[in-house]
Amino acid sequence: MNRILATTAIVFAVAAGGYWFVSQSGNETAMAAQAESVGDASGTSAEFGITEMTMGDPDATIEIIEYASFTCPHCATAHANLVPQVKENYVDTGKVKFTHREVYFDKYGMWASLIARCGGEAKYFGIIDLIYKGQAQWARAGNDAAIADELRKIGRLAGIGKDELDACMSDGEKLKNLVAWYQANATAHEIQSTPSFVVDGKKYANMSYAEFSAILDEKLGE
Repeated sequence: MNRILATTAIVFAVAAGGYWFVSQSGNETAMAAQAESVGDASGTSAEFGITEMTMGDPDATIEIIEYASFTCPHCATAHANLVPQVKENYVDTGKVKFTHREVYFDKYGMWASLIARCGGEAKYFGIIDLIYKGQAQWARAGNDAAIADELRKIGRLAGIGKDELDACMSDGEKLKNLVAWYQANATAHEIQSTPSFVVDGKKYANMSYAEFSAILDEKLGE
């Protein structure tokens, strides 16, 4: 497991012609106030202008919120094993709705988030599958430019054009909003490591599918 970024952090993003830096700072009181405005339901946060990425029946009895980082190996493993089974047996059957929320350890996870969201809600989950499956390749591509290029390749595989990808990777305002949104959510749910799962308001650490399904079955009364 990895620890999430502190509430005072330096974030990085690709910008045209190089890199730019923005200081994202705050104290616990300010973050708690922000967190109060962040709901658990899927939709778009008016506070930060960020769309929640949710799959499944919006009226499902149970809601799962996953907090995960694109550069976290444990998250990649969960998306290779745990999440597909949850999707098949609970999301696709209409019992559960599933929301994926990004957590940021480093600039590479932030870049991956910008790529994942570049295609909108329709392409998000397909893109994050590619990001997690290819994590060992793109995250170890070498220097910053090589990693950014590998992430763009994933975007192109999803049918997103070069100009659109470049615009997404250069969107500084979007990145600032994403970081503020993630910090508020992580504060509200006291997220300290990834992957973490919040099931109807209760937080759980990473676990096997057998353990997870037992929790879901109990909540569903099955």
